[in-house]
Amino acid sequence: MTGTRIDRGSTESTTIYSEGGDLVFERTFDASREQVWKAFTDPELIPRWWGPHGTTTTVAEMDVRPGGKWRYVSSAPDRGDVVFYGEYLEVTPPGGFRWTFMFDVEGAGTQGGPETFVFEELDGRTKVTSIGHMGSPEAIEGALAMGMVGGAIETWDRLAALLGEG
Repeated sequence: MTGTRIDRGSTESTTIYSEGGDLVFERTFDASREQVWKAFTDPELIPRWWGPHGTTTTVAEMDVRPGGKWRYVSSAPDRGDVVFYGEYLEVTPPGGFRWTFMFDVEGAGTQGGPETFVFEELDGRTKVTSIGHMGSPEAIEGALAMGMVGGAIETWDRLAALLGEG
């Protein structure tokens, strides 16, 4: 990453910043790296935490291996469905993965790019770092204008609650 680091709406639990064309989210969860890995890669668990409060996520496709495709459909009562999709580029259990993260938003077209997740073990807890390689500060501004920060924080709050269940 190169460029000036800019805070993007961090909370007590989640640090969010951009640097150059990368948008970074960091959070430490009270769970082992294996539990976090399972939450991110088990199609039965994804609908229990993926997406902001009030949304329902359906896993239409999820093949967690290099070259494997994934596709989630996010539904909410106040908007049409949003489809998120991509391809796994690298998979290194339980340390993380890299995928393409794309989504179609009415009026904004297709958005996204490669995203890297790193799961770092910290004395029984796990720090998750998500680096969205968005390409430019302008692309980041566009994503932020669509509410990406609030949605990501709510999603990771839901993940923390799921992991808290054991």
